[in-house]
Amino acid sequence: MPFADNLKQLPKISHLAALNLIEADDSIVGTIENKAGQAGSLAVYNHLAQLYGAIGPEAARKGLELYAEHSEDARANPGKHPNIDRLIGLIERGQTLRVKQVFAV
Repeated sequence: MPFADNLKQLPKISHLAALNLIEADDSIVGTIENKAGQAGSLAVYNHLAQLYGAIGPEAARKGLELYAEHSEDARANPGKHPNIDRLIGLIERGQTLRVKQVFAV
């Protein structure tokens, strides 16, 4: 299924301003904001965090499925899709990131 169709099936994110991605040492290694160009990734990462409690290799694999055609493009063009690159890296390293929601006010 194309990414646009997958997005329509994910939970809404209007209540979120951002998600912080946190390593085991409590350092924030990334932030995905609810703004143009990042809202789709915010929806994917939020959904993965809700399903899995954190984003580890298993959740990352599911994320790559949700990104659909963009995952192939990310593999062919490293750096073009940083939020997909991050998922690929989590799988390769066997790493898990915690997710903290930042709520909109």
